[in-house]
Amino acid sequence: MASRKRLKTIFEPLVVVVAAIYFIVDALTLSILKPLLRKIANLGLFAFVARWIASLSPYATLALFLIPLILLEPVKPLSAYLVASGQFKLGMFVLVVGEILKITIVERIFHIGREKLLTIKAFALVYNFVWGWLSWMQALPSWQAVKDNFDRFMHWARKLHHDARARNFR
Repeated sequence: MASRKRLKTIFEPLVVVVAAIYFIVDALTLSILKPLLRKIANLGLFAFVARWIASLSPYATLALFLIPLILLEPVKPLSAYLVASGQFKLGMFVLVVGEILKITIVERIFHIGREKLLTIKAFALVYNFVWGWLSWMQALPSWQAVKDNFDRFMHWARKLHHDARARNFR
């Protein structure tokens, strides 16, 4: 029993760090993809898909939500393995494409079916736990510092892009 307690003491911080990195990658990717998600949502095909998803029952919506999540979630560990095995470009490509697909598909399904999904008690419990944990992490000073630097960088990049476009139109 004492050895189990020691193992827990050793591995618990490691699990927290891995989970934090995992959520940070998702949060950063989502913040970068938000403009793309808005454009995709306005396409005619996706309006049809949105109406179809809205017509599903809560459990059918849950199945539709979980399938791409389960299929695409292993992309992060796979890309980490590829990077660790010396295939950096392939690992980064797999990570970027997998995250774009996962977040685009899963985010749209969740956005459309959120109210129905939250009527499922187990889903609502997990959602509230994850949302609370993520909110706590986002309130940390280190998260705020990274976010502020990222926001400043994005503002600088937009200004640079805007200035370059203005020069080209003269």
